[in-house]
Amino acid sequence: MHAFDEEGFFLLESAFDPEEVARVVAEIDPIHQRNVDFLRTRDNEKLFIAEAGNLVFSTHLVLRSALLRDWVANPVFAGLVRDIIGPDVRLYWEQAVYKEPEKPRSFPWHQDNGYTFIEPQQYLTCWVALTDATVENGCPWVIPGLHRLGTLEHWMTDYGWECLDQPAGAVAVPARAGDIVVFSSLTPHLTGPNTSGAVRKAYIVQFAPDGAAVSGPGAADEGRQDDPDRQYFVLQDGAPVSAPPLREPPR
Repeated sequence: MHAFDEEGFFLLESAFDPEEVARVVAEIDPIHQRNVDFLRTRDNEKLFIAEAGNLVFSTHLVLRSALLRDWVANPVFAGLVRDIIGPDVRLYWEQAVYKEPEKPRSFPWHQDNGYTFIEPQQYLTCWVALTDATVENGCPWVIPGLHRLGTLEHWMTDYGWECLDQPAGAVAVPARAGDIVVFSSLTPHLTGPNTSGAVRKAYIVQFAPDGAAVSGPGAADEGRQDDPDRQYFVLQDGAPVSAPPLREPPR
């Protein structure tokens, strides 16, 4: 907790064993491929910052997979959010992010709260490495300590929102498959280019205190973040909560 309070991040090693990681990857891979196929049908093979052969996002997986729905409410995450956020915590957002080596590019420096402004501003991001994440294939980089400044001004680039340009003090955070890079939504971070020969796979799971709300002009989901199907409780009164049953998956 001292590292999180002072630096805005820490690495939780060996949070998940290889068999559990393999189950998660097997669940995500087919969804990822459908998203790649969709991107290939678009002009320039892009949609906002997603791009086939570069960076592909698979969002709201808990609406499609009973396994992942239960997994994000498991004891590892419940323990983290109890210690860092408090007794009443909901899943806020989750997405798989696969970075391919075909078009190696860096992601801009940003804060998660810079994409969609949440109050209270500090929620929790758990960046789960599904394959080894190295400097060569695009592991996270962070700027320690800047989370204490709150949400910084962001500006739009061709590759998403950016809040810093070549800042000093950047720290690489390599992670083995099954590790979690845990950081504040206010911690400036990016992932580097994938210059290896293999896909780097990660699953990002975010949690916010009950009552958290989106605000700001143009916020598509403005208001309390308590959608019962995808922002369910993982902790109530300090006790873990099982995920509600999965409804009919969207077609």
